[in-house]
Amino acid sequence: QVQLVESGGGLVQAGGSLRLSCTASGRPFSRYNMGWFRQAPGKEREFVAAIWWGGSNTYYTDFTDSVKGRFTISRDGAKNTVYLQMNSLKSEDTAVYYCAADDRYSSTKPRTYAYWGQGTQVTVSS
Repeated sequence: QVQLVESGGGLVQAGGSLRLSCTASGRPFSRYNMGWFRQAPGKEREFVAAIWWGGSNTYYTDFTDSVKGRFTISRDGAKNTVYLQMNSLKSEDTAVYYCAADDRYSSTKPRTYAYWGQGTQVTVSS
């Protein structure tokens, strides 16, 4: 089992920044593929960003088109933590953000992730 705890959400004005953190516990962290997803009211959960283990000390990242150039994803193995740095936030970024982990697939689809955090609310005011 892997436990994930997100933090860092909050209320921010459009154009502002937030950094979300997701700390994992329970199993070795380094080989897990980590994803960030979000869900706005009345909408399906959607992929935001992921950082996938590529073997050895190699990681790959991917982003949904709407956040490219604004969001970055990184991980700190010593802290078992993955970060989502969100800059130039827009009102359409408002959602509950979820961290997810899986050690089988490098995927942008929520159903392929086995472990999920409880979510953290991000609200961007215009």
